[in-house]
Amino acid sequence: MVRVREVGTLWIGGSLSWMEQLCLKSFVDRGQKITLFSYAPIPNVPQGVIYRDGREVLDTDNFLKYEKKDSFALFADLFRLHMIAQNPGMIWVDTDVYCLRPMDYDSDHVLGFELPGETRVNNAVLGLPADGPLLRAMLEYTSDVYGIAPFVKEKLQVEYRAAAAAGTPVHVSQQPWGVWGPMMVTHFTHQLGLVGEVQPLDAFYPVTFPDRLKFLRPAAVAEAMITPRTTALHLWASNKRELGLRHHGVPPVGSYLDKLLKLHEISAEAAPIKGRGKRVFDAGLVDRLDVADLQSFADLGGNAQSLALAAWHKWDCDIHLIDLDHKGNWPDAPSPWIAPYVGYLTSHGVPEAKISRIASVQYLRPVDVIANLSGFGDVNKIKHLGDVLKVSLHAQTLMITDIRKGSGAYPLLNTYGSCDTITTREADGVTITRALFRAGPQVVSKTPVAKAGDKGSWAEIATTLAGRDGFYRESPEHSFLFMQRSDTLVVTFDNLDIAMGKREDRRPWGFAFIEKQGWSMLGVMANGWTWYRDPWVWQQFDDLRDSGFFKKFKRVVFYGASMGGYAACAFVAACPGADVVAISPQSTLDKALVPWETRYHTAWGRDYSGPYGDASQASQAAGRVFMLYDPYEPLDTGHADRFTGANVVKLRTPLLGHRLGSSLQQMGILAPITLAALNGTLTEGEFYRTLRARKTFPRYQRELFKRALDRGRPGLARKLGRWVLVRGDNRFIRQGMLGL
Repeated sequence: MVRVREVGTLWIGGSLSWMEQLCLKSFVDRGQKITLFSYAPIPNVPQGVIYRDGREVLDTDNFLKYEKKDSFALFADLFRLHMIAQNPGMIWVDTDVYCLRPMDYDSDHVLGFELPGETRVNNAVLGLPADGPLLRAMLEYTSDVYGIAPFVKEKLQVEYRAAAAAGTPVHVSQQPWGVWGPMMVTHFTHQLGLVGEVQPLDAFYPVTFPDRLKFLRPAAVAEAMITPRTTALHLWASNKRELGLRHHGVPPVGSYLDKLLKLHEISAEAAPIKGRGKRVFDAGLVDRLDVADLQSFADLGGNAQSLALAAWHKWDCDIHLIDLDHKGNWPDAPSPWIAPYVGYLTSHGVPEAKISRIASVQYLRPVDVIANLSGFGDVNKIKHLGDVLKVSLHAQTLMITDIRKGSGAYPLLNTYGSCDTITTREADGVTITRALFRAGPQVVSKTPVAKAGDKGSWAEIATTLAGRDGFYRESPEHSFLFMQRSDTLVVTFDNLDIAMGKREDRRPWGFAFIEKQGWSMLGVMANGWTWYRDPWVWQQFDDLRDSGFFKKFKRVVFYGASMGGYAACAFVAACPGADVVAISPQSTLDKALVPWETRYHTAWGRDYSGPYGDASQASQAAGRVFMLYDPYEPLDTGHADRFTGANVVKLRTPLLGHRLGSSLQQMGILAPITLAALNGTLTEGEFYRTLRARKTFPRYQRELFKRALDRGRPGLARKLGRWVLVRGDNRFIRQGMLGL
C-alpha cells in the first residue's frame, strides 16, 4: 500500500503572500494533508489547510532570527526538528515548496541534494525517523545557542573560540546563514553515513538556487528541468526580491509561477509580495495607509504601479495618473509611462473605467492618497510639487513621498501637515528618506474656495444658509450650522474639507436631500480628522440640550458615516430618545477599549473620555440606532459588537466594505433606505428586500467570485460567473472565468 505522508510547515504570523498561498494550496489540491503551524492569526490561509498553534511544538516567544538578514529562517530551522520529533512520520516543507505530486516515500528519511555533485543537502523538505540518530544529533547540537559548529570555516571557528574564551560567546543568530539549516543537515548526514538515504537532485531541487530566476521566465524553461522523479518543488523564496524589485510583487505573465497560480486559482494581485527580509517593496507600502476608506489614489510620475494595484484590490479606489513632466509642465500628449502603466493595471484586473489620466491642472481634485516615489523632492525639484498640493490635498490626504536631503521638501510639506519616516537609504552619498506625509487641518485654510457666484469662505456660505431663523457657530476646528424648516430635525456630521473641496455645491452632506423633505438641519462640521473630540463641541451639545433646543422638534435623528457615524452615536446622548442612522460607525478610538483598532492614526491621541466619549455606551440613550455595516470587515465588526443595547438594529451589508454608503448610492438604494430610516419607518424586512439590488452590483459580484475562489470552490465560482455574464458584463469575473 502506498504511504502518503502528512506534511507540516510554519508561518510566524501575518498575511501570506501569493507564493505561500500557492504552495499550501498545491498540497491540498494534490490530496496531500498539510498542517500549518503559526504563532499568530493568519487572515488568508487557503481552505483545506489544517491550522495548528505552533506552541504545541515549541511553546516560546523567542523567535530566533538570522540577524544579518532579518530572517526567521533560523527559528524555522529549529522548529522543524521538534515538529518531526513530536509528530512521527510528518514531513517538513518550507512555505515556498510546491507540491507537484504527493510524496509517497516509504522511507522515513525524506531529504534531498540541492546542488550538482550531490554533496550539499537542503532541509526545505525534511523527513526523518523520530527516534533516529540524525534527528537526535541535530536536536542535541541546536540545544546550545552558543555552539561552535565544526562545519563553518576554520577562520570563524578560531574567532568564535576566542570570543567564548573572553566571555562573549557568539550567539547562533550572529553566525552564518544556514548554520542550523543546510550546513548542519549536510554535516551530520555525512558524519552518520546516511548519504545513501538522500534523494537525488531532481526530487526537490531540479531548478537549483543559481537557476532560481528561471521560474520567472516562460513556463517551458522550468518545465524542461523538471523530471518524473520530482515531487515537491522548491520555488526559492529568495525570488521574492526579484519579484518585488522588477515585477511589482507579482509573477510575469506567462512565467512558470504565473502558470501555477492560474492552475490553482490563486490571485497574486490580492496578496502581492510586500517585502523580503529588511527590504520593503512598494506594494508593502499599502500597509502604511492606515485608513478604512480610500476612494482615490493618485500617482505623480508613474513609479508606483504595485502600490496602485494593491490599493485598488484593498479599497476598490479610483486611480488617477498625474501626467506632469519633471519640470512641472503638462505634456500635450501622454507621457511614455502612461500606456504601460495602464496596461499593467488592466492586465491584472483593474477596470479601465477606474483609471484616468490627469493632464491639466483644471482636472486636479483632492485625493485620499498620493504616491510621489522618486519624484518631486528627490530627482525633480520640489517647487513643482507645491502647485499640485494646493489642489490635490484635503485635510485627511496621505502621501508616500521620497525626500532627498537638501531638497527643501520638509519646509514645504510642513506648511500642509507632517511627515513620518518610513525608511532611509543612501544614494551617491546623499540620504533619501521615504516618508508618510499626513495632511493636517491647515489644508482647509489653503484650499481655494471661491467660485463664480459664491461668497468665498465657509463662514460666509454658512451664515447665508442659516438665515434669520438659524445660526452659525464656529471654533478653529469645528462649526455648527442650523437651518430652521420644520418640526423634524436631522443632525449630520461631516468634514469641511470634503464639503469645500469635493462637492460642487459646497454644502454639508445630505443638504439637498434634507432640504427637499422640508426638514430642519443641524450640520456639525469638522476641519479635519478630529473625531469631534473637542471640548468646544461637547459644550455646544450641552448648551443645545440645556437650552431646550432639541425639545422644539417632534422628531430628531442623528446621522453619520464612519467618523460621523461615531459622532452620531456618541452625541445622541444630548437628545435622549432621538433615533440614529450610522453607517460603518466606530465606537471609540480609546486604545484601552479597542486595542485591535489599527486605523485613524492621527486621532489616537485625542481624549475619548466623558459622556460623549464611548459611542457604544452613549447611544444607549437613543430611541433606535440603525447601524449599517459589513460583517466581513473585521475592524468594523469589532466596533459593531461593542454596541449591545436593546435599541440597536444591526443591518448587515455583506461584502460592500467600509465605504458601503458609496456602494448603496451607486446601486440607487441609499436614498430610499436613508429616507425610511430618517422617517422612522425602516424595518429590517424592508431593508433586506431593498438590499437585494446588490445582486447586480459589480463590486458585490466580484467579492463573491473572489471569495468562492479563495475558499477553494471553483465550481461555485463558475456557477456564479455564468449567472453574472449571462445577465451583463463584469470584466473582473470575465477574466477570472478564463482561468477556470
